[in-house]
Amino acid sequence: MKVGFLQQANSADLHQNILRLSEGISDLAKRGAELIVLQELHNSLYFCQVEDVNNFDLAEPIPGPSTKLYGELAKQFGVVIVTSLFERRAAGLYHNTAVVHEKDGSIAGIYRKMHIPDDPAYYEKFYFTPGDLGFHPIDTSVGRLGVMVCWDQWYPEAARLMALQGAEILIYPTAIGYAASDTPEEQQRQRRAWQTVMRGHAVANGLPVLAVNRTGFEQDPSGQTEGIQFWGTSFLAGPQGEIIYEASADEEESIIIELDLHHSEDVRRWWPFLRDRRIDAYGDILQRFID
Repeated sequence: MKVGFLQQANSADLHQNILRLSEGISDLAKRGAELIVLQELHNSLYFCQVEDVNNFDLAEPIPGPSTKLYGELAKQFGVVIVTSLFERRAAGLYHNTAVVHEKDGSIAGIYRKMHIPDDPAYYEKFYFTPGDLGFHPIDTSVGRLGVMVCWDQWYPEAARLMALQGAEILIYPTAIGYAASDTPEEQQRQRRAWQTVMRGHAVANGLPVLAVNRTGFEQDPSGQTEGIQFWGTSFLAGPQGEIIYEASADEEESIIIELDLHHSEDVRRWWPFLRDRRIDAYGDILQRFID
């Protein structure tokens, strides 16, 4: 399968962001991509740096204008597209939602972000209700996609549940970057930890993992922090955690990678982790903490 992704720096101009994404999708499709993955909340700036009720105006229903646009692009070019939208489910009820568009333009499925962070410059709990759809892969013409979103990527339980239901690849649209207050050494530790934990999901589940992050600097509108320098480094890892491709930390990229999904079968035969799981002994994993 030929997997394409766009690592992009966004501006406050929604129309321009969406135009550039549309052009990028067109280009990737013409270059042979069968699956195209976009970064988290790709239509706009990462608005969660501040708690501002006016930002709810950015949300839209699903189906809605964005699903119509990206669905039309999927149909026009015959590709599957993974998008990431600010969903308005009802007044006062919003989600951070990934939408998978089938190549006929229909919505193959949605995933609502389950783990919601609340940290300086990442005030997502102000905007997003935790997902209520669980961890279930989405069936498409290119395979069964285990789509999750950003903060979900730190949780091995989420990746495992996707794998146990037959996901053939784990996909994480992402928006994460450096805090200017951290030392350069700490920044690099965080960036590599982010990558390492997902490579661990690849190894533990015998599945490829794709994370698509944004790049560029976005200012904090409140001035309370020095903004976020998104660290890019979008990457595709194989089922043994091997890096197949790693993007730049600070440049936009439009990339196509050839991925052998059948290799996961070989890896799982060599390393049968699913066979040797002690499901009879894992009951305590459902506890918040064990004293």
